[in-house]
Amino acid sequence: MLFGRQHKNPIKIADKGVVEWKYTTCGYCSTGCSIEVGVNRLGDAVASRGVAGADVNRGKLCIKGIFEHELFESAGRGDQPQVRRSRLDKFQSTDWDSALDTTANEIKRIQSTYGRDAFAIISTGQIMTEEFYTLGKLVRGAIGTNNYCGNTTLCMASAVSGYKRSFGSDGPPGCYEDFEHTDCLMAFGSNLPEQHPIIFWRLKMALEARKFPVIVVDPRVTMFAQMADIHLPITPGTDIVLLNAMAHVILKENLADADYIAAHTNGYDDFAALVEQYDPVTAAKVCGIDEDTIRHVARLYASAGKAMSIWTMGINQSTHGSDGVVAINNLNLITGNIGKPGCTSLSITGQANAMGTREWGSTTGLPGYRYLDKDEDRKAVADFWGIDAEFFPRHRGLAMTDILPAIETGQIKGLWLVATNPMTSMPNTPRIRKTLEKLEFLVVQDAYRDVETNEYSHVYLPAAVWAEKTGCLTNTERRVNLVTNVQAPHGESKPDFWIFNQIAKRFATERKIPPFPETTEGAFEEMKKLSKGRMLDYSGMSYPMLEKQKGVQWPCTEGASTGTQRLYADGQFETADGRAKLIPLPYIENNEVPDDAYPFWLNSGRVVEHFHTRTRTGKMGNLNKFSPTPYMEMNPDAAARLGIRHGEYARLTTRRGDAVVLVQTTQRVSPNMVFIPFHFHECVNRLTLGLLDPHSRQPAYKQCAARIEPVADQSAAAARSVAARAY
Repeated sequence: MLFGRQHKNPIKIADKGVVEWKYTTCGYCSTGCSIEVGVNRLGDAVASRGVAGADVNRGKLCIKGIFEHELFESAGRGDQPQVRRSRLDKFQSTDWDSALDTTANEIKRIQSTYGRDAFAIISTGQIMTEEFYTLGKLVRGAIGTNNYCGNTTLCMASAVSGYKRSFGSDGPPGCYEDFEHTDCLMAFGSNLPEQHPIIFWRLKMALEARKFPVIVVDPRVTMFAQMADIHLPITPGTDIVLLNAMAHVILKENLADADYIAAHTNGYDDFAALVEQYDPVTAAKVCGIDEDTIRHVARLYASAGKAMSIWTMGINQSTHGSDGVVAINNLNLITGNIGKPGCTSLSITGQANAMGTREWGSTTGLPGYRYLDKDEDRKAVADFWGIDAEFFPRHRGLAMTDILPAIETGQIKGLWLVATNPMTSMPNTPRIRKTLEKLEFLVVQDAYRDVETNEYSHVYLPAAVWAEKTGCLTNTERRVNLVTNVQAPHGESKPDFWIFNQIAKRFATERKIPPFPETTEGAFEEMKKLSKGRMLDYSGMSYPMLEKQKGVQWPCTEGASTGTQRLYADGQFETADGRAKLIPLPYIENNEVPDDAYPFWLNSGRVVEHFHTRTRTGKMGNLNKFSPTPYMEMNPDAAARLGIRHGEYARLTTRRGDAVVLVQTTQRVSPNMVFIPFHFHECVNRLTLGLLDPHSRQPAYKQCAARIEPVADQSAAAARSVAARAY
């Protein structure tokens, strides 16, 4: 007897006429998936597939990577430079020389009138490492402004700050293979299945081969929390309290690795005295996790043998983001879980090349993890570039989150934005709108002419996107991956590398500036020389090696056959005495918390279909159709009390503004909380708090207080939502 249909129709994959598959690396998140793009006889990109021989993704791609080839012809691409005298005028198309001359002349005018630092530059985490290096050289060696930062401040600054405070340097110490060795995983504020699906797949494969406990700390019942062995629904913003209480239990019950602490750390006495105050009974009342669970999780982690921690924006985007990272590092240091297989404190980076700008962008210092306030670092770079070290400032300038307020107060008169969209990405959107209106000159350099911030610009420079260029991206595990050119730039758009070089030529008449290589591979060779002997050593790498091995992890020293999986395996850290620092972290309650007027926590995060401000994914039909509109997850009991039904619109109000949002009732959020995906410009960042972490200057997007009201006219609310999306 036959079960099912006797004659099944097989699944058929449409023949898209691919005649050649071209190797490259995905340009969305920080996972670093190797990808092949299929081109047809006309040279058009028509398909994408994962590369089976690549260690990172092993042939897999998430939904964004599967449709990445559609980026080349996506709507809204810029194809010509545009200029206008005032933002109230209409843009006029122009040639590249005119647009670049206008840009350079306006920078010079503002600097000569108001001072070098009156012009600011904000970059991104999306362009190639060689482009970051070239932009850094342009800013530090030619333009000379000290107010230069990246939008990575909005996502990774707390991780950078925390690594530096604990270990003496930035740089994630572990790798994806640690999933295959660990005996316990603890994830803080990380929803891997939607944020980084391929890293989650790597974890799932490890769990299928060898079961180990997974603990997820998150206020919301995320997809990750649902599959975890233990979910800790923490009170938003109180991770430090939980981590201090875990450390309290570990020290109190003699579960710490005393030998590792003695050999490789300092600051133990002050740290132990601080965590003594965070007993589980007291901590439970603050962090919302009961005392027995705190003790159980602390014992589980400390006794695992090999334990690792990961985190993403749930830690970083907080008023205590940097302290949260340090607290995770403290946990791994006192248990000896650093530098060994299965043992790491691993920040899961957000953007495709946030690591590249941290390494080479010179936003907070000088290339190769060098510091502006160290004379030996200043001299090394100045001598290599052939300029006077005194041209460099002696300290870092304003962070991105401080540059924008400095426009309000008149300290900054001009701004250059490179592949970043603060009208969507920055908190308190109404304030950002007024800020941009005050600028004397704004230049927007982006692949898309329709980014919201371009409404306020005077010059628009159309940039090439992703694999219309060649260069490198560094992923979460320090793997340097090669992006190769798949097809020519759209219209008259140009690679960012070319744009930076052309601007540099316009400053060569003003002063002696560094030489600028004509190719990205030439810039890569400079980076190799500048990195030799340093922690992030690139000297053993080459473009052919990167393509052959599908990425190489730094450090990779000259003559080495491949890179290095883990940092600090020898217990030596990048501090003056070679020891990591155990840092006491008192919890200071400075968050905005719910009260009678604003009784709900507002939380935000990602969905798997979209990336950041939807500049790209919002134009992909196969992505946007699954998540086309902003929505708010709300507990059904809370909704019922307010007279709000599933599928209706409701008004969400904070102390910054309000938005009308579609309601999705779900038990994934508690009765005193709501959740909104952050990708939609018409919604969440009109409401968010934006209070800055004192160490990293990263905004607190994840926690603020809100109130919710039903909307009487549902048809009008739906019409406004459609109109906002159309904009």
